[in-house]
Amino acid sequence: MLSKMKRPGMFCALTLALLISAVISARAQSSPRSPIAPPPTPPPANNKDDHDNDVDFGSRETDARTRLILKAEKKAYEEHVARAKEASDLATELKTSYAASNTFNAADQKKLERLEKLTKRIRNEVGGSEMDADPKDLPNTVSDAVNALPDMAKELYDEVEKTPRRVVSASLIERANRLLAVIQFVRGPRH
Repeated sequence: MLSKMKRPGMFCALTLALLISAVISARAQSSPRSPIAPPPTPPPANNKDDHDNDVDFGSRETDARTRLILKAEKKAYEEHVARAKEASDLATELKTSYAASNTFNAADQKKLERLEKLTKRIRNEVGGSEMDADPKDLPNTVSDAVNALPDMAKELYDEVEKTPRRVVSASLIERANRLLAVIQFVRGPRH
């Protein structure tokens, strides 16, 4: 009999426990949820730290770097123009020397070689290459070629002077290639 009594008590205790858990569950579901708290705002920074995080487009370092870059580019351009001027002067000297003796001496050969190197460098600095060389309408005789050298070199110099820095000029490359072809014709097959 005692075991029958224990069963209804256990039943009541179990029922009571389920009822309490159901009430707690229902209350938890019906209670309003608290919103997620926003992250705390950082304390205001002083002015010194605020300037360290900003990008300063007018900083002295940036200005100094920009000026140095522009100065280097200008110097490179002036050297480029000076090479073209030297090439023009060499071509004029070669024409004068050839007119006097109808031949080139060893010093003239060196000038021809220097003229060729200058012209190649001018062509390469404006974006040309040896693959671009296919000039047309070249002189037929050495005398005509030597007489054409100063005019062609002067045209090249004028083109270099009027072409802005960092510009690839097809006209300039073509003039340089024509001048190179004439120089190589004058130098002959020895080079």
